[in-house]
Amino acid sequence: MRIFRTHTAVPDSESESIYQILRFLLLLFFGIAFALPFLWTVSTSLKPLSETTKMPPEWLPRTTIYKAEINGTQISRAEVSWTPPENRIDPTEQFPADVDIAWVRPHGSEVAYRAVPKKNLELQGRVIDFRWENYVGAVHAIPFWRYTKNTLWLCVLSVFGTLLSSALVAYGFSRIQWRGRDQLFLLVLATMMIPFPVIMIPLYSLFRGFGLIGTMVPLWLPTFFGNAFFIFLLRQFFRGIPDDLTDAARIDGCSEWRIFWNIICPLSHSALIVVAIFKFIETWNDFLAPFIFLTDQEDFTLALGLQFFQSQHGGTDWHYLMAASTLVTLPVILLFFFAQRRFIEGISMTGMKN
Repeated sequence: MRIFRTHTAVPDSESESIYQILRFLLLLFFGIAFALPFLWTVSTSLKPLSETTKMPPEWLPRTTIYKAEINGTQISRAEVSWTPPENRIDPTEQFPADVDIAWVRPHGSEVAYRAVPKKNLELQGRVIDFRWENYVGAVHAIPFWRYTKNTLWLCVLSVFGTLLSSALVAYGFSRIQWRGRDQLFLLVLATMMIPFPVIMIPLYSLFRGFGLIGTMVPLWLPTFFGNAFFIFLLRQFFRGIPDDLTDAARIDGCSEWRIFWNIICPLSHSALIVVAIFKFIETWNDFLAPFIFLTDQEDFTLALGLQFFQSQHGGTDWHYLMAASTLVTLPVILLFFFAQRRFIEGISMTGMKN
């Protein structure tokens, strides 16, 4: 009798090593590509204003150092501003009108700039110079902490409203049998195809009729009426929970509310965390809705406050704007790093049961 044996191919160790290296290089490439805009924002936030628009651009913050003479005093390491800075001494009475003037102060100091003739400047070179004080200046340039308070308060209300409403609706669509349930769920999913600009004007007219324009109510009140995407996400997760648990609870006399609160929610914390993260990031970065409904600068969010800071100046202070943008972006990055395990777990477990 002939015995046929099947041989399982053993992967070659060298081929496996090459595969691992290629995968690592590919991930590294895409990781750097996605990180470049944020790294450039951080780099610009640490530069002096004169270097933010320098061509060709440089990644490392650098400052050009000059040798200058101010009132008979030689300064070997002086930084120069070619345009009149805010912190300066008026040179109108010091030099004739036909003299080209630059603004000079000792490198790294916070003293006022003084005017000197450009012909008295001698180039010394360029040095790496991280301007950490730009972050302090950005915080003082705009009501940063007030905008942060408004944004955090709005995020808390929006996350709470979204979790409460979307989880309740998803429970009704996944764990309770009633006529027309699946048809209505398809109708809810269809609303995902309606972009916000389509309903923007009707929403504005509605809230204007209630006298709520200029308040933060239009920004968080709609979250208490559910979100189609989050309803779908939670419904798929709830369907993965064994029916035996809820059936046993019903036999023991538990109400639907108690089943939802004491059984479904504790077992769905990963999915609820995913919803909370998504909604927090969406609210934190939202610009269009606050731009439409808010009228008082005291109620501005961070996204709207940054745009207002850019538009209120004739020329944009890019170093301050990028410093503020970095501060606005950091909470979202830190939130993801601290919650990434729960985030990935919630995403991977959603929809495991059809």
